[in-house]
Amino acid sequence: MIEVKAFYKEAQDKMESAVLHLDDALARIRAGKANVRILDAVKVDYYGSLTPLSGVATITTPDARTIAIQPWDRKMISEIERAIMNSEVGITPENNGEIIRLTIPALTEERRKALVKQTRSEGEDIKVRIRNVRRDINEALKKEVKNGLSEDMQKDAEAEVQKIHDKYIKKVDELLATKEKEIMTV
Repeated sequence: MIEVKAFYKEAQDKMESAVLHLDDALARIRAGKANVRILDAVKVDYYGSLTPLSGVATITTPDARTIAIQPWDRKMISEIERAIMNSEVGITPENNGEIIRLTIPALTEERRKALVKQTRSEGEDIKVRIRNVRRDINEALKKEVKNGLSEDMQKDAEAEVQKIHDKYIKKVDELLATKEKEIMTV
């Protein structure tokens, strides 16, 4: 008999991966508070190779509105500043010769609404990925009927895949609600 549990495992793995991707993407959306993860996408030209900012400097949050970046090599300060200016962070760095500071500005109501819209868009993309995984697994199950899987087992498996799908869609909704609340909190 064909083992359908492998299909459940595949569905869960792919859907979990999509939710983790969303969690990572939402962490990069700045919500008015200092969060070092907004700098995760910043790459610095470190002697000819693009290196993540965290690979050339210590990044800390001394208070709720400030991110401090202390390069391990002082010569890298201008390179780090250039990388931050060219990134999508949208904050102008302040440099005192030793430490680069990013002051997180308070968000306007208009900017908050734009960030919520961006958050919802990210969430919808992930929901589509999850639905596509469900569709692909269900199609694979239908093909297994030709290989000896009974139709009753196929229908039961599809119902189980639907339960897995619903669980991950609920996780996405919870992540979105949490992020929207964080963004809209003044």
